[in-house]
Amino acid sequence: MHPNRFSILSRLGNGPHFSPNDKDIPVSEIYGRFVFGLEEMKNRLPKDAFVSLQKVMAGEEDLQPQVASALADAVKEWALSLGVSHFTHWFQPLTGLTAEKHDSFLAFDKNGKAIEKFSAAMLMQSEPDASSFPSGGTRSTFEARGYTAWDAGSPMFISDYAGTKVLCIPSVFVSYTGNALDTKTTLLRSLRGISKNAVEFLKAIGDTKTENVYVNVGVEQEYFLIDTNYFQSRPDLLLCGRSLLGGDMPKGQQLEDHYFGTIPERVRAFMVEVEDELHLLGVPVKTRHNEVAPSQFEMAPIFEEANLASDHNMLTMEVLKRTAESHGFVCLLHEKPFAGVNGSGKHCNWSMATNKGENLLEPGNTPQSNFRFLAVLSCVLRAVFQHQVALRAAIASHGNDHRLGANEAPPAIISVFVGSTLTKIIEAVTGGSDLSKVNVEKAHIEFGIHQLPSIPKDNTDRNRTSPFAFTGNKFEFRAVGSSQAISLPMTVLNAAVADNFAEFTKRFQKKLESASDKNAVLLEVTREFFTESEKIRFEGDGYSAEWREEARRRGLSQLMTTPESYAAFNKPENHKFLISSGVFSEGEFHALNEIRLERYIKHLDIEAQTLVTLVRQHVIPASLKYQERIANAIKAVESVNGGAGAAKNQKWLLTEITSLIEQVFDGVTRIQNEIKTVLDVSDWDKKAQAYATRVSPAALELRQYCDRLEALVEDELWALPKYREMLFLR
Repeated sequence: MHPNRFSILSRLGNGPHFSPNDKDIPVSEIYGRFVFGLEEMKNRLPKDAFVSLQKVMAGEEDLQPQVASALADAVKEWALSLGVSHFTHWFQPLTGLTAEKHDSFLAFDKNGKAIEKFSAAMLMQSEPDASSFPSGGTRSTFEARGYTAWDAGSPMFISDYAGTKVLCIPSVFVSYTGNALDTKTTLLRSLRGISKNAVEFLKAIGDTKTENVYVNVGVEQEYFLIDTNYFQSRPDLLLCGRSLLGGDMPKGQQLEDHYFGTIPERVRAFMVEVEDELHLLGVPVKTRHNEVAPSQFEMAPIFEEANLASDHNMLTMEVLKRTAESHGFVCLLHEKPFAGVNGSGKHCNWSMATNKGENLLEPGNTPQSNFRFLAVLSCVLRAVFQHQVALRAAIASHGNDHRLGANEAPPAIISVFVGSTLTKIIEAVTGGSDLSKVNVEKAHIEFGIHQLPSIPKDNTDRNRTSPFAFTGNKFEFRAVGSSQAISLPMTVLNAAVADNFAEFTKRFQKKLESASDKNAVLLEVTREFFTESEKIRFEGDGYSAEWREEARRRGLSQLMTTPESYAAFNKPENHKFLISSGVFSEGEFHALNEIRLERYIKHLDIEAQTLVTLVRQHVIPASLKYQERIANAIKAVESVNGGAGAAKNQKWLLTEITSLIEQVFDGVTRIQNEIKTVLDVSDWDKKAQAYATRVSPAALELRQYCDRLEALVEDELWALPKYREMLFLR
């Protein structure tokens, strides 16, 4: 083993190590302690202010100055009581990350005495410099004004990190002209839009009591953990978040022994600390387990309202990364950090509920509620079919390009799985059959063993190859990438469904003008929607080559790379619903697309440059040393055995090594030439396409030669930590 790798091995386990919490404190006693939630508000605010604030948080009225002032005083006293000295407007710019600027409570009274001050104005708004945040060309650098404003729908919380506590105020971020410079503003618009259209839809079909419809989301977060010592010795992981080199391991995940296996002690200690902090922050994290790939794990929370779920997922990623550091780990959120094993996704479980607590995606106990369920289901299916390009573009990224379509993730082709039972019902609806005679499967699974009870059976099996699957009373959008903020995919999905609620209502009301049987009209429009979205439903293996051919015959979009997705999304017919609904302005949409395209290009350029450096500084020197050793060995064998005919196997190895080294040199030259050519391309779309079709294939080919060398070169000469070490040693 190379001295560098050996020294890493000797340091493993010598870093910080924390035992699981042994205080036996119930989660219920610490949950939300660092959140200024309803209980704190009720205890610290005057009764009338508390009642008014509840209406503000529900979106029913505007925040009044006197209520804002009382709230600011209450928040300040609460924060000071917990040792907080600073506050920040915590927002989510178009970088896909979070941002914050800390301000102290420090102020001075008229006598010059130091005091703590936090006014309503300080709570409601701040003005960070917006010029250094991406705007997609909508603003010049000298136009620096940007405003953060408190989002009353997401509670304030205290971040406790590195020995300091900061009051965080979840906020939107907009320009001086009011354009969204973040992902939260457009998400909030989409939530308002889907509620409005869904309420109108429900009112049209007979539900006059529902006042609001809420989108609920549960986010499954996958991630990898590797030891910090390995991470620091891999420039590709350090700079790119994924390995650009690394040969196959004899043992990967093929034995399926990691999935749901016993969580390693050191990892479990990390998980417990993550959960403790998230519970303090009011994040309802519920599950933890080993995922499929070695060193891959997952955590998931209880469902929450979509805006809060989005904020909490951003918090979750932050807590995962910083807690890993204190345990001697690095948390990798990249969609494909290691080749040959599963990548990481972020399954977004999505549903809708009324203000009465009724899940619109759950079949009911009455014929009317089931008619409603089928109508809602038809709206969602048609939304996915009509806006498949937008949904594909919403989850496109440089990282997800490596994951989508591989044998552990949904394919890049958008389709919907509903299961055999619902398929029969939908086919009965579209075929005009009697729904009461549809033959569905039993509601329970009987084991026939006395010790095992019968258990409820879901109406759908699971299809892990589907990017958008119905799972009983919700849809699971499985194609979202692990490092991605969920706000954009959820915004597009919400807007797509809202668009179809509006169309359903329009058709229903039009047909009702000349008909008297409301249920018959409801079923007729539902039938139309199911028929129009028929091509998007697929119950088979999404990984198969046959599905790609079938999808082509159906005319479904096959956007395999990020540049293809963005280019298609840029066409007016694929994004006009976002503009017409008011979720985006025309300028905001094109700015978002340009920013994402630019980030894609920059990521691939960083990867290509890093790969060239890795090959020059690590792969080539190690390979040349090994080549020299073999050549010297051949000379020694021939001198002992006499004649050039000796050392046959050594000569074969020398030929193989020499050939691979030459191919590596050629590969480096090729990728450098490709980068130079691409740099001269001025058009962003063409530049992105060039990186996808020229630079990335050149990088993949170069990697293949390097990985073959890794398998041949003597172990003690190879300085880069190998997969078998990073993924299996704790």
